[in-house]
Amino acid sequence: MARAGLTPERLTRAGAELADEVGFEQVTVSALARRFDVKVASLYSHLKSSHDLRTRIALLALEELADRAADALAGRAGREALAAFANAYRDYAREHPGRYDAARFRLDPETAAASAGVRHARMTRAILRGYDLAEPDETHAVRLLGSVFHGYVSLEAAGGFSHSAPDSEQSWSRIVDALDALLRNWPAPAPAP
Repeated sequence: MARAGLTPERLTRAGAELADEVGFEQVTVSALARRFDVKVASLYSHLKSSHDLRTRIALLALEELADRAADALAGRAGREALAAFANAYRDYAREHPGRYDAARFRLDPETAAASAGVRHARMTRAILRGYDLAEPDETHAVRLLGSVFHGYVSLEAAGGFSHSAPDSEQSWSRIVDALDALLRNWPAPAPAP
């Protein structure tokens, strides 16, 4: 019999909190059972496996991050939209490091297609419409922005920028400026050899 009050939603939220505390990779059904002081078997009426739990946390994180980014983007365009979008990701990663890692969890294609990840892509493309990029350059720019934002946030979280001047805030602002300048002056493709 399932313990009163335990639901997949409550377990997912508790798993997300645990991810922020101990790291996403440490989140398992066993760790969650310890948190609730219940037997592991009692959670299997709500969760299929640790993979299922991680998938649920990833979906929650993607949804939270999409909501935050959408709020940040409202009424903005150009560099202002780019900075708001970038800051939404960076702030979320700082506040919820485990959930941010969960948002990078590899989902199967069907789950990914039904996730808030689609909203992230749409928002990125909406920002890029202001830079008037045609395909395939728009896709290249989506990948560039994702790589820069995630790479910077990951390096910063690991302490990679804490040992030298200027501080990471200044670098972050200059990087957003550089991305804005690049997007406004996107290079033409190199001629075929």
